[in-house]
Amino acid sequence: MRKSFYLGAAMAALVAGSASAEQLTISGPWLGADEENVQKVLDVFRAQSGIDVSYVGSDSFEQQIVIDAEAGSAPNIAVFPQPGLAADMASKGFLTPLADGTSDWIKENYAAGQSWVDLGTYAGKDGADSLYGFFYKVDVKSLVWYIPENFEDAGYDVPTSMEELKALTDQIVADGGTPWCIGLGSGGATGWPATDWVEDLLLRTQTPDVYDGWVKNEIPFTDERIVAAIDEFGAFARKDEYVAGGAGAVASTDFRDSPKGMFASPPQCYMHRQASFIPAFFPEGTVVGEDADFFYFPSYSEKELGNPVLGAGTLWAITSDSPEAHQFIEFLQTAEAHETWMALKGFLTPHKGVNSDAFGDPTLKKMNDILLGATTFRFDGSDLMPGGVGAGSFWTGMVDYAGGKEASDVAGEIQSSWDALK
Repeated sequence: MRKSFYLGAAMAALVAGSASAEQLTISGPWLGADEENVQKVLDVFRAQSGIDVSYVGSDSFEQQIVIDAEAGSAPNIAVFPQPGLAADMASKGFLTPLADGTSDWIKENYAAGQSWVDLGTYAGKDGADSLYGFFYKVDVKSLVWYIPENFEDAGYDVPTSMEELKALTDQIVADGGTPWCIGLGSGGATGWPATDWVEDLLLRTQTPDVYDGWVKNEIPFTDERIVAAIDEFGAFARKDEYVAGGAGAVASTDFRDSPKGMFASPPQCYMHRQASFIPAFFPEGTVVGEDADFFYFPSYSEKELGNPVLGAGTLWAITSDSPEAHQFIEFLQTAEAHETWMALKGFLTPHKGVNSDAFGDPTLKKMNDILLGATTFRFDGSDLMPGGVGAGSFWTGMVDYAGGKEASDVAGEIQSSWDALK
């Protein structure tokens, strides 16, 4: 069995009776409520290890961590909201590989464990791959929101496969209703909700290696499998009778306003596919689990591709090596490190060893069950692509597609923008 550095060091600190002989510095993107929550997790580590931990949050973390690393003044640990920046820093020699055995622990203890190892493994300055990132605090995007009362009144059941979801979509139309509310509007970021649709649908029509090759530009947007995934989105979004306001309203409807049609009387739509954060834009007083609920955006039963989950999350990496930094990464492997935040708000985890009863919110527990049921987890693909593509031509291309442009033409334009970056 692997020797526990964490427990040994913690016990040594307690035996010595030392309060804070050593220090650990952490920086990340969390401010406000999230900063208060992470401080509660750090309190547990402080109490158990005797190490003095300081966390500094910043709304310009992505820029500051690069500046600090280049200046040789990086914190011991940095919390990255996206793998891309961590991978870039690893390639420049600014990250320290995690301890031997960490990848084995993740594969054994995290649902879809290999996915998390892959997401945290990057090429170092010498070109060799190592595990640099430990994921902690995850978000789920593969959700469909609905109003239980609307389903009950209409006699609809929650679908458990993509085949059933498409059949329900057709049934709602046949009954004179509108199945979907979809909005791509988001100011300067208009179009991003459609990229999530495409990513989710690609994971449900192709194997994970196709998704991985696509986000690395090893498989181009123009590949027929990628074009087909875009058209899968169109099967929901480009039919007037399928979308509230008609297909022409998809691109111009703000994503924050789009779910409100579910709450109208009679309902303007029955379903809305969106990530776990969307209840923030539901009508005031809406109780999730009662007034509104969600189900897993299902996979095709006939394709036998398992239950993929699309999401995002934060990874913790060592940016200034020290024994205390490795000790803290081992602490993140304990159930208590996860359960402490689970009892608060805004936390999901793929850790299979946690007590789900620790969740302070039954909605989060239900979302976490979806995460734990994942056979594959993949990070938001557009976030892994170069900014000019993932946060540029992919967004605008999906707006063009929603407006009627052919998927092959849109894919060609997005790919050309990526090729121009070389």
